[in-house]
Amino acid sequence: MLNRNLFRENPDVVRDALKARRQADRLADVDRMIELDERARALTARVDELRSESKSASKAIGQAIQQAKAAGEDAEAASAAAKEQVRALKEELESSEKELAEVDGERERLERTFPNLLHESVPAGDSEDDNTLQHVWGEAPEIAEPKAHDELGEALGILDFKRAAKVSGARFTFVVGEGARLEHALVRFMRDLHSEAGDTEILPPYLVGGGALFGTGQLPKFEKDLFKTWREKEGEDEPQGEPLYLVPTAEVPVTNYHADEILEAADLPRRYFAYSPCFRSEAGSYGKDTRGYIRQHQFQKVEMVRFCAPEDSLDELEKMTDRAEEVLRRLGLHHRRVTLCSADTGFGSWKTHDVEVWLPSQGTFREISSCSTCGDFQARRARIRYRPEPGAKPKFVHTLNGSGLAVGRTLVAILENGQRPDGGIDIPEALRPYFGAAEIAPR
Repeated sequence: MLNRNLFRENPDVVRDALKARRQADRLADVDRMIELDERARALTARVDELRSESKSASKAIGQAIQQAKAAGEDAEAASAAAKEQVRALKEELESSEKELAEVDGERERLERTFPNLLHESVPAGDSEDDNTLQHVWGEAPEIAEPKAHDELGEALGILDFKRAAKVSGARFTFVVGEGARLEHALVRFMRDLHSEAGDTEILPPYLVGGGALFGTGQLPKFEKDLFKTWREKEGEDEPQGEPLYLVPTAEVPVTNYHADEILEAADLPRRYFAYSPCFRSEAGSYGKDTRGYIRQHQFQKVEMVRFCAPEDSLDELEKMTDRAEEVLRRLGLHHRRVTLCSADTGFGSWKTHDVEVWLPSQGTFREISSCSTCGDFQARRARIRYRPEPGAKPKFVHTLNGSGLAVGRTLVAILENGQRPDGGIDIPEALRPYFGAAEIAPR
Protein backbone atom coordinates (compact mmCIF):
# COMPACT_ATOMS: atom_id res chain seq x y z
CA MET A 1 0.00 0.00 0.00
CA LEU A 2 1.25 3.46 -0.82
CA ASN A 3 1.84 6.16 1.75
CA ARG A 4 -1.38 8.19 1.82
CA ASN A 5 0.65 11.37 2.15
CA LEU A 6 1.84 10.89 -1.44
CA PHE A 7 -1.65 11.70 -2.72
CA ARG A 8 -1.76 14.79 -0.53
CA GLU A 9 1.75 16.14 -1.00
CA ASN A 10 3.26 14.65 -4.16
CA PRO A 11 0.65 12.94 -6.36
CA ASP A 12 2.89 13.25 -9.42
CA VAL A 13 5.06 10.49 -7.96
CA VAL A 14 2.06 8.16 -8.17
CA ARG A 15 1.14 9.42 -11.63
CA ASP A 16 4.70 8.84 -12.88
CA ALA A 17 4.69 5.28 -11.50
CA LEU A 18 1.41 4.50 -13.26
CA LYS A 19 2.77 5.90 -16.53
CA ALA A 20 5.96 3.84 -16.16
CA ARG A 21 3.88 0.72 -15.57
CA ARG A 22 1.91 1.60 -18.73
CA GLN A 23 -1.26 2.21 -16.70
CA ALA A 24 -1.95 5.77 -17.79
CA ASP A 25 -5.64 4.88 -18.01
CA ARG A 26 -5.65 5.00 -14.21
CA LEU A 27 -4.49 8.61 -13.83
CA ALA A 28 -8.08 9.68 -13.12
CA ASP A 29 -7.98 7.42 -10.05
CA VAL A 30 -5.24 9.61 -8.58
CA ASP A 31 -7.51 12.64 -8.94
CA ARG A 32 -10.34 10.70 -7.34
CA MET A 33 -8.11 9.72 -4.41
CA ILE A 34 -7.22 13.37 -3.87
CA GLU A 35 -10.91 14.34 -3.93
CA LEU A 36 -11.86 11.58 -1.50
CA ASP A 37 -9.00 12.44 0.82
CA GLU A 38 -9.93 16.12 0.92
CA ARG A 39 -13.57 15.24 1.48
CA ALA A 40 -12.70 12.78 4.25
CA ARG A 41 -10.55 15.30 6.06
CA ALA A 42 -13.23 17.99 5.80
CA LEU A 43 -15.88 15.60 7.09
CA THR A 44 -13.63 14.45 9.92
CA ALA A 45 -13.17 18.05 11.02
CA ARG A 46 -16.92 18.67 10.82
CA VAL A 47 -17.73 15.50 12.78
CA ASP A 48 -15.31 16.53 15.52
CA GLU A 49 -16.84 20.01 15.57
CA LEU A 50 -20.40 18.63 15.77
CA ARG A 51 -19.48 16.28 18.60
CA SER A 52 -18.04 19.21 20.54
CA GLU A 53 -21.07 21.39 19.86
CA SER A 54 -23.44 18.56 20.77
CA LYS A 55 -21.63 18.04 24.05
CA SER A 56 -21.86 21.75 24.87
CA ALA A 57 -25.55 21.88 23.87
CA SER A 58 -26.31 18.88 26.09
CA LYS A 59 -24.72 20.68 29.04
CA ALA A 60 -26.82 23.75 28.23
CA ILE A 61 -30.01 21.71 28.70
CA GLY A 62 -29.08 20.91 32.28
CA GLN A 63 -28.07 24.48 32.96
CA ALA A 64 -31.37 25.83 31.54
CA ILE A 65 -33.38 23.39 33.69
CA GLN A 66 -31.47 24.35 36.85
CA GLN A 67 -31.86 28.07 36.16
CA ALA A 68 -35.59 27.69 35.45
CA LYS A 69 -36.17 25.73 38.62
CA ALA A 70 -34.26 28.30 40.65
CA ALA A 71 -36.42 31.05 39.18
CA GLY A 72 -39.66 29.07 39.64
CA GLU A 73 -40.20 28.87 35.88
CA ASP A 74 -41.31 26.03 33.60
CA ALA A 75 -38.16 23.89 33.26
CA GLU A 76 -39.50 22.05 30.19
CA ALA A 77 -40.18 25.26 28.31
CA ALA A 78 -36.87 26.77 29.36
CA SER A 79 -34.92 23.80 28.01
CA ALA A 80 -36.92 23.39 24.78
CA ALA A 81 -34.63 25.53 22.65
CA ALA A 82 -31.52 23.72 23.90
CA LYS A 83 -33.13 20.33 23.26
CA GLU A 84 -34.03 21.35 19.72
CA GLN A 85 -30.45 22.41 19.14
CA VAL A 86 -29.18 19.05 20.43
CA ARG A 87 -31.66 17.20 18.20
CA ALA A 88 -30.56 19.17 15.13
CA LEU A 89 -26.88 18.65 15.94
CA LYS A 90 -27.44 14.92 16.45
CA GLU A 91 -29.15 14.60 13.07
CA GLU A 92 -26.36 16.46 11.32
CA LEU A 93 -23.75 14.44 13.21
CA GLU A 94 -25.35 11.13 12.21
CA SER A 95 -25.59 12.28 8.60
CA SER A 96 -21.96 13.45 8.58
CA GLU A 97 -20.71 10.24 10.21
CA LYS A 98 -22.56 8.15 7.64
CA GLU A 99 -21.11 10.20 4.77
CA LEU A 100 -17.63 9.99 6.30
CA ALA A 101 -17.91 6.20 6.54
CA GLU A 102 -18.96 6.01 2.88
CA VAL A 103 -16.13 8.30 1.76
CA ASP A 104 -13.59 6.43 3.90
CA GLY A 105 -14.81 3.13 2.49
CA GLU A 106 -14.48 4.27 -1.11
CA ARG A 107 -11.07 5.81 -0.42
CA GLU A 108 -9.81 2.62 1.19
CA ARG A 109 -11.13 0.40 -1.62
CA LEU A 110 -9.52 2.61 -4.26
CA GLU A 111 -6.30 2.96 -2.27
CA ARG A 112 -5.84 -0.81 -2.23
CA THR A 113 -5.80 -1.01 -6.02
CA PHE A 114 -2.74 1.18 -6.62
CA PRO A 115 0.44 -0.75 -7.48
CA ASN A 116 3.75 -0.08 -5.82
CA LEU A 117 6.07 2.69 -6.90
CA LEU A 118 9.16 1.71 -8.90
CA HIS A 119 12.79 2.17 -7.91
CA GLU A 120 14.59 4.65 -10.12
CA SER A 121 16.92 1.90 -11.41
CA VAL A 122 14.05 -0.11 -12.93
CA PRO A 123 14.41 0.08 -16.73
CA ALA A 124 11.56 1.64 -18.68
CA GLY A 125 9.72 -0.67 -21.04
CA ASP A 126 6.42 -1.82 -22.52
CA SER A 127 6.69 -5.62 -22.12
CA GLU A 128 8.96 -8.50 -21.15
CA ASP A 129 10.85 -7.87 -24.39
CA ASP A 130 12.27 -4.75 -22.72
CA ASN A 131 13.67 -6.55 -19.68
CA THR A 132 17.39 -5.90 -19.21
CA LEU A 133 19.93 -8.72 -19.34
CA GLN A 134 22.35 -8.61 -16.39
CA HIS A 135 24.52 -11.67 -17.01
CA VAL A 136 24.60 -15.25 -18.31
CA TRP A 137 26.14 -18.22 -16.53
CA GLY A 138 27.42 -21.40 -18.17
CA GLU A 139 26.79 -22.76 -21.62
CA ALA A 140 23.90 -24.63 -23.20
CA PRO A 141 24.51 -28.39 -23.52
CA GLU A 142 24.95 -29.74 -27.02
CA ILE A 143 21.93 -31.94 -27.69
CA ALA A 144 21.31 -32.92 -31.30
CA GLU A 145 17.54 -33.36 -31.12
CA PRO A 146 16.38 -32.30 -27.66
CA LYS A 147 13.12 -33.74 -26.41
CA ALA A 148 10.66 -31.86 -24.19
CA HIS A 149 10.46 -32.76 -20.52
CA ASP A 150 6.93 -34.14 -20.79
CA GLU A 151 7.96 -36.55 -23.52
CA LEU A 152 11.02 -37.61 -21.54
CA GLY A 153 9.05 -37.96 -18.31
CA GLU A 154 6.29 -40.04 -19.85
CA ALA A 155 8.78 -42.33 -21.60
CA LEU A 156 10.58 -42.91 -18.30
CA GLY A 157 7.31 -43.44 -16.45
CA ILE A 158 8.00 -40.66 -13.95
CA LEU A 159 5.43 -38.06 -15.11
CA ASP A 160 1.83 -39.14 -15.64
CA PHE A 161 -0.41 -36.39 -16.97
CA LYS A 162 -3.27 -38.57 -18.24
CA ARG A 163 -4.05 -40.23 -14.93
CA ALA A 164 -3.80 -36.91 -13.10
CA ALA A 165 -6.30 -35.40 -15.52
CA LYS A 166 -8.61 -38.32 -14.81
CA VAL A 167 -8.36 -37.70 -11.06
CA SER A 168 -8.09 -33.90 -10.79
CA GLY A 169 -8.46 -32.33 -14.24
CA ALA A 170 -6.06 -30.37 -16.39
CA ARG A 171 -2.76 -29.00 -15.09
CA PHE A 172 -2.20 -31.62 -12.43
CA THR A 173 0.47 -34.34 -12.56
CA PHE A 174 1.30 -37.59 -10.88
CA VAL A 175 5.06 -37.62 -10.25
CA VAL A 176 5.99 -41.28 -9.99
CA GLY A 177 8.88 -43.42 -8.78
CA GLU A 178 12.24 -41.84 -9.56
CA GLY A 179 10.43 -38.61 -10.48
CA ALA A 180 9.03 -38.33 -6.96
CA ARG A 181 12.45 -39.22 -5.56
CA LEU A 182 14.02 -36.49 -7.70
CA GLU A 183 11.56 -33.85 -6.45
CA HIS A 184 12.20 -34.81 -2.83
CA ALA A 185 15.94 -34.75 -3.49
CA LEU A 186 15.68 -31.24 -4.90
CA VAL A 187 13.71 -30.02 -1.88
CA ARG A 188 16.29 -31.45 0.54
CA PHE A 189 19.16 -30.06 -1.55
CA MET A 190 17.65 -26.56 -1.58
CA ARG A 191 16.80 -26.66 2.13
CA ASP A 192 20.37 -27.62 3.00
CA LEU A 193 21.79 -24.87 0.78
CA HIS A 194 19.69 -22.15 2.43
CA SER A 195 20.33 -23.52 5.92
CA GLU A 196 24.09 -23.58 5.32
CA ALA A 197 23.87 -19.91 4.36
CA GLY A 198 22.38 -19.12 7.78
CA ASP A 199 18.72 -18.54 6.90
CA THR A 200 16.04 -19.69 9.33
CA GLU A 201 13.69 -22.36 8.05
CA ILE A 202 9.95 -22.04 8.63
CA LEU A 203 7.35 -24.71 7.96
CA PRO A 204 4.28 -22.52 7.40
CA PRO A 205 0.52 -23.16 7.31
CA TYR A 206 -0.80 -23.98 3.85
CA LEU A 207 -4.17 -22.33 4.52
CA VAL A 208 -4.29 -18.60 5.22
CA GLY A 209 -6.94 -15.96 5.83
CA GLY A 210 -7.76 -13.08 3.56
CA GLY A 211 -5.85 -10.64 5.79
CA ALA A 212 -2.57 -12.40 5.07
CA LEU A 213 -3.19 -12.29 1.32
CA PHE A 214 -4.07 -8.61 1.55
CA GLY A 215 -0.82 -8.05 3.40
CA THR A 216 1.30 -9.43 0.57
CA GLY A 217 -0.82 -7.88 -2.19
CA GLN A 218 -2.65 -10.89 -3.65
CA LEU A 219 -5.98 -9.51 -2.43
CA PRO A 220 -8.07 -7.91 -3.65
CA LYS A 221 -6.47 -7.69 -7.11
CA PHE A 222 -5.60 -11.36 -7.74
CA GLU A 223 -8.46 -13.21 -6.06
CA LYS A 224 -9.26 -15.12 -9.25
CA ASP A 225 -5.81 -16.73 -9.06
CA LEU A 226 -6.54 -18.25 -5.66
CA PHE A 227 -8.18 -21.46 -4.47
CA LYS A 228 -10.68 -20.71 -1.71
CA THR A 229 -12.04 -23.02 0.99
CA TRP A 230 -14.74 -22.62 3.64
CA ARG A 231 -15.19 -24.08 7.10
CA GLU A 232 -18.51 -25.86 7.57
CA LYS A 233 -20.13 -26.00 10.99
CA GLU A 234 -21.86 -29.17 12.14
CA GLY A 235 -25.53 -29.08 11.24
CA GLU A 236 -25.10 -26.23 8.77
CA ASP A 237 -25.69 -26.75 5.05
CA GLU A 238 -23.93 -23.58 3.93
CA PRO A 239 -20.28 -22.52 4.44
CA GLN A 240 -19.80 -20.35 7.51
CA GLY A 241 -17.48 -17.52 8.47
CA GLU A 242 -14.52 -16.16 6.56
CA PRO A 243 -12.87 -18.22 3.80
CA LEU A 244 -9.43 -19.73 4.01
CA TYR A 245 -7.21 -19.78 0.94
CA LEU A 246 -4.66 -22.34 -0.21
CA VAL A 247 -1.29 -20.58 -0.35
CA PRO A 248 -0.16 -19.51 -3.83
CA THR A 249 3.36 -19.23 -2.41
CA ALA A 250 5.01 -19.50 1.01
CA GLU A 251 5.72 -15.77 0.68
CA VAL A 252 2.20 -15.17 2.03
CA PRO A 253 2.38 -16.89 5.42
CA VAL A 254 6.07 -16.14 6.00
CA THR A 255 5.82 -12.40 5.23
CA ASN A 256 2.86 -12.22 7.59
CA TYR A 257 4.86 -14.03 10.29
CA HIS A 258 5.75 -10.56 11.59
CA ALA A 259 2.43 -8.83 10.83
CA ASP A 260 1.46 -6.21 13.44
CA GLU A 261 4.92 -6.39 15.02
CA ILE A 262 7.70 -3.90 15.74
CA LEU A 263 11.14 -5.42 15.15
CA GLU A 264 14.41 -4.10 16.53
CA ALA A 265 17.04 -2.75 14.15
CA ALA A 266 19.67 -4.97 15.77
CA ASP A 267 17.68 -8.03 14.65
CA LEU A 268 17.65 -6.98 10.97
CA PRO A 269 17.97 -8.29 8.39
CA ARG A 270 15.84 -11.34 9.12
CA ARG A 271 16.25 -14.04 6.52
CA TYR A 272 13.82 -16.94 6.28
CA PHE A 273 13.10 -19.72 3.84
CA ALA A 274 10.19 -22.12 3.62
CA TYR A 275 9.21 -25.18 1.63
CA SER A 276 5.54 -25.46 0.73
CA PRO A 277 3.20 -26.80 -1.90
CA CYS A 278 1.67 -23.92 -3.86
CA PHE A 279 -1.78 -23.69 -5.41
CA ARG A 280 -2.78 -21.36 -8.25
CA SER A 281 -5.82 -21.30 -10.47
CA GLU A 282 -3.76 -19.64 -13.23
CA ALA A 283 -6.68 -17.42 -14.16
CA GLY A 284 -6.05 -15.61 -17.42
CA SER A 285 -3.24 -17.95 -18.48
CA TYR A 286 -5.25 -19.97 -20.98
CA GLY A 287 -3.07 -21.29 -23.78
CA LYS A 288 0.19 -20.68 -21.87
CA ASP A 289 2.21 -23.83 -21.15
CA THR A 290 -0.88 -26.01 -21.18
CA ARG A 291 1.32 -29.03 -21.88
CA GLY A 292 3.80 -30.45 -19.46
CA TYR A 293 4.91 -29.63 -15.96
CA ILE A 294 5.75 -25.92 -16.20
CA ARG A 295 2.46 -24.21 -15.31
CA GLN A 296 0.52 -26.33 -12.84
CA HIS A 297 -2.33 -25.71 -10.41
CA GLN A 298 -0.27 -27.45 -7.71
CA PHE A 299 3.52 -27.38 -7.43
CA GLN A 300 6.32 -27.30 -4.87
CA LYS A 301 8.59 -24.38 -4.13
CA VAL A 302 11.26 -23.29 -1.69
CA GLU A 303 10.73 -19.61 -0.98
CA MET A 304 13.05 -16.98 0.50
CA VAL A 305 11.62 -14.08 2.52
CA ARG A 306 13.58 -11.24 4.09
CA PHE A 307 12.94 -8.22 6.30
CA CYS A 308 15.45 -5.39 6.37
CA ALA A 309 16.01 -1.70 6.97
CA PRO A 310 15.23 0.47 3.91
CA GLU A 311 18.87 1.36 3.28
CA ASP A 312 19.74 -2.36 2.91
CA SER A 313 16.88 -3.25 0.57
CA LEU A 314 18.71 -3.25 -2.77
CA ASP A 315 21.75 -5.01 -1.32
CA GLU A 316 19.50 -7.74 0.08
CA LEU A 317 17.85 -8.07 -3.33
CA GLU A 318 21.24 -8.72 -4.93
CA LYS A 319 22.16 -11.27 -2.27
CA MET A 320 18.82 -13.04 -2.53
CA THR A 321 19.03 -13.26 -6.32
CA ASP A 322 22.58 -14.57 -6.12
CA ARG A 323 21.35 -17.24 -3.70
CA ALA A 324 18.75 -18.38 -6.23
CA GLU A 325 21.47 -18.52 -8.88
CA GLU A 326 23.71 -20.48 -6.52
CA VAL A 327 21.19 -23.32 -6.62
CA LEU A 328 21.54 -23.42 -10.41
CA ARG A 329 25.31 -23.01 -10.36
CA ARG A 330 25.67 -26.03 -8.07
CA LEU A 331 23.39 -28.03 -10.37
CA GLY A 332 25.42 -26.91 -13.39
CA LEU A 333 22.37 -25.47 -15.17
CA HIS A 334 22.87 -22.79 -17.81
CA HIS A 335 20.93 -19.66 -16.79
CA ARG A 336 20.74 -15.90 -16.93
CA ARG A 337 19.55 -12.98 -14.82
CA VAL A 338 17.32 -10.18 -16.13
CA THR A 339 15.91 -7.09 -14.46
CA LEU A 340 12.23 -6.60 -15.20
CA CYS A 341 11.22 -3.43 -16.97
CA SER A 342 8.62 -1.03 -15.60
CA ALA A 343 5.64 -2.57 -17.42
CA ASP A 344 6.62 -6.14 -16.49
CA THR A 345 7.27 -5.49 -12.80
CA GLY A 346 4.66 -7.06 -10.53
CA PHE A 347 1.92 -5.22 -8.65
CA GLY A 348 3.63 -5.20 -5.26
CA SER A 349 7.25 -5.07 -6.41
CA TRP A 350 9.58 -2.08 -6.17
CA LYS A 351 12.25 -3.85 -8.24
CA THR A 352 12.52 -7.42 -9.55
CA HIS A 353 15.23 -9.69 -10.92
CA ASP A 354 14.17 -12.85 -12.74
CA VAL A 355 16.46 -15.86 -12.98
CA GLU A 356 15.79 -17.87 -16.13
CA VAL A 357 17.06 -21.39 -16.85
CA TRP A 358 17.85 -22.81 -20.30
CA LEU A 359 15.37 -25.33 -21.73
CA PRO A 360 16.87 -27.13 -24.75
CA SER A 361 13.53 -28.25 -26.19
CA GLN A 362 12.34 -24.65 -26.43
CA GLY A 363 15.73 -23.18 -27.32
CA THR A 364 15.22 -20.38 -24.84
CA PHE A 365 15.44 -19.36 -21.19
CA ARG A 366 12.41 -19.73 -18.91
CA GLU A 367 11.79 -18.14 -15.52
CA ILE A 368 12.66 -20.35 -12.57
CA SER A 369 12.94 -17.68 -9.87
CA SER A 370 11.60 -14.17 -9.41
CA CYS A 371 13.29 -12.13 -6.66
CA SER A 372 11.76 -8.83 -5.58
CA THR A 373 12.11 -6.08 -3.06
CA CYS A 374 8.69 -4.68 -2.27
CA GLY A 375 10.04 -1.67 -0.39
CA ASP A 376 7.57 -0.80 2.38
CA PHE A 377 4.52 -1.65 0.23
CA GLN A 378 3.75 -4.97 1.93
CA ALA A 379 4.90 -3.73 5.33
CA ARG A 380 2.28 -0.98 5.27
CA ARG A 381 -0.46 -3.46 4.40
CA ALA A 382 0.69 -6.00 7.03
CA ARG A 383 1.76 -3.32 9.57
CA ILE A 384 5.35 -4.56 9.99
CA ARG A 385 7.67 -1.96 11.49
CA TYR A 386 11.07 -1.69 13.11
CA ARG A 387 12.64 0.67 15.62
CA PRO A 388 15.79 2.26 14.10
CA GLU A 389 17.25 2.70 17.58
CA PRO A 390 16.03 2.22 21.16
CA GLY A 391 13.22 4.65 21.95
CA ALA A 392 12.95 5.87 18.34
CA LYS A 393 9.66 6.14 16.47
CA PRO A 394 8.96 2.93 14.53
CA LYS A 395 9.31 2.90 10.75
CA PHE A 396 8.17 0.42 8.16
CA VAL A 397 10.59 -2.34 7.21
CA HIS A 398 11.30 -3.39 3.64
CA THR A 399 10.22 -6.89 2.66
CA LEU A 400 11.74 -9.12 -0.02
CA ASN A 401 10.79 -12.47 -1.48
CA GLY A 402 12.14 -14.84 -4.08
CA SER A 403 11.99 -18.44 -5.26
CA GLY A 404 14.90 -20.53 -4.17
CA LEU A 405 13.71 -22.40 -6.36
CA ALA A 406 10.49 -23.58 -7.99
CA VAL A 407 11.02 -27.32 -7.58
CA GLY A 408 8.97 -28.55 -10.54
CA ARG A 409 10.66 -26.22 -12.97
CA THR A 410 14.06 -27.30 -11.64
CA LEU A 411 13.06 -30.91 -12.31
CA VAL A 412 12.05 -29.89 -15.83
CA ALA A 413 15.46 -28.25 -16.37
CA ILE A 414 17.31 -31.32 -15.10
CA LEU A 415 15.36 -33.65 -17.39
CA GLU A 416 15.92 -31.53 -20.47
CA ASN A 417 19.55 -30.53 -19.86
CA GLY A 418 20.55 -33.98 -18.61
CA GLN A 419 18.88 -36.02 -21.36
CA ARG A 420 20.93 -38.62 -23.21
CA PRO A 421 20.45 -40.14 -26.67
CA ASP A 422 19.40 -43.45 -25.05
CA GLY A 423 16.52 -41.72 -23.22
CA GLY A 424 18.19 -41.75 -19.80
CA ILE A 425 18.86 -38.68 -17.63
CA ASP A 426 22.17 -37.71 -16.04
CA ILE A 427 21.66 -36.37 -12.50
CA PRO A 428 23.77 -33.31 -11.56
CA GLU A 429 26.71 -34.32 -9.39
CA ALA A 430 25.70 -32.07 -6.47
CA LEU A 431 22.29 -33.76 -6.37
CA ARG A 432 23.48 -37.36 -6.47
CA PRO A 433 23.95 -37.77 -2.69
CA TYR A 434 20.32 -36.69 -2.25
CA PHE A 435 18.94 -38.71 -5.15
CA GLY A 436 21.00 -41.79 -4.41
CA ALA A 437 22.08 -42.41 -8.00
CA ALA A 438 23.92 -40.77 -10.89
CA GLU A 439 21.20 -41.34 -13.45
CA ILE A 440 17.64 -42.23 -14.27
CA ALA A 441 18.15 -45.20 -16.52
CA PRO A 442 16.16 -45.54 -19.75
CA ARG A 443 13.34 -48.01 -19.95
